Amino acid sequence: MGEARELQLQIMGQEAREENSAEGNVVLQTMTPRIRKYMWWLQIAIYSLFVLSGQTVATLLGRLYFEKGGKSKWLATLVQLAGFPILLPLYCLSLPKSPRTSDSHTSQPSALVLLLLYVSLGILLAGDCMMYSVGLSYLPVSTYSLICATQLAFNAFFSFFLNSQKFTPFIVNSLVLLTTSSTLLVFQTGDSSDPKRVAKGKYIIGFLCTLCASAGSGLALSLIQLSFQKILKRETYTVILDLIIYQSLVATCVAMVGLFASGDWKSLNREMGDFELGKVSYLMILLWTAVGWAVFSVGLFGLIFEVSSLFSNVISTLGLPIVPVLAVVFFHDKMDGVKVIAMLLGIWGFVSYIYQHYLDDSKAENTNVD
Repeated sequence: MGEARELQLQIMGQEAREENSAEGNVVLQTMTPRIRKYMWWLQIAIYSLFVLSGQTVATLLGRLYFEKGGKSKWLATLVQLAGFPILLPLYCLSLPKSPRTSDSHTSQPSALVLLLLYVSLGILLAGDCMMYSVGLSYLPVSTYSLICATQLAFNAFFSFFLNSQKFTPFIVNSLVLLTTSSTLLVFQTGDSSDPKRVAKGKYIIGFLCTLCASAGSGLALSLIQLSFQKILKRETYTVILDLIIYQSLVATCVAMVGLFASGDWKSLNREMGDFELGKVSYLMILLWTAVGWAVFSVGLFGLIFEVSSLFSNVISTLGLPIVPVLAVVFFHDKMDGVKVIAMLLGIWGFVSYIYQHYLDDSKAENTNVD
């Protein structure tokens, strides 16, 4: 009788353990997607921080270079590109090696195709950085950053044709607002009482160069996303690093050729000696500008990998109200009514796009639940 009862208790205990184990598996299965979602948002937050901090610091330092006596636009272009070696240690980190989608049966692009991809994107990047340098040298940094917001509209336009980006009313509203905010600045050539105001001709050149650079950047981001889909076909961190580094290497070589072909290199020693803040500050500004753009690149490509080129562009647009405010503090830029209206429209456009992304995310969650 005792043995039978003991056997019965063992059976009941085993059943209880199996039931608890089953419940634990259910809880684990329920928690895993939630944890994945939190980890995904954490990654997005980190990448966004890289984009915003790198872009803000590099832009302000780039303007400081011209403000205190720097004149070489090719050198300013070079420091935007030459910071890519700081990314090399990332190859040694324990980063995720598996792509989000299986590529075991996907043919790899040939070396010639990869070479053409890196060279074409690198040349486009070098051209964009050169035009950005011209714009930053002629425009107040607050005006410059507001014009850069048009990159989002250009990226959305190219993404519609290249990446099958769908336009919703909120996205259209966002693009119209951002475009309008930058268009307002066409009618502003600065305060005539400002002794640092550039000539009207240079202002227009700076405006057009910044606008063209924004269009080129929007095109480049769409082409990068298209390259992941059609050519690279692997969405791993290694592939992203390869694209950043080789593209930046090509662009750096183009900038170096421009620096020597233009003869700017001959005046760099004199420029460093005449720099208002001294030689050490001259070198530190160039160094940290390069580091800032390298950090920006990591965040930008991370957002392209996790979401889309349009979303990465929107996050960079989030710096819209940051740079002008800091420019008022550090460079005493005038924040008049036109700039304030342009900034408010830009922020409204950004919020409109983020709200659409929130609706898409909520809709996806409800679909998965059903």
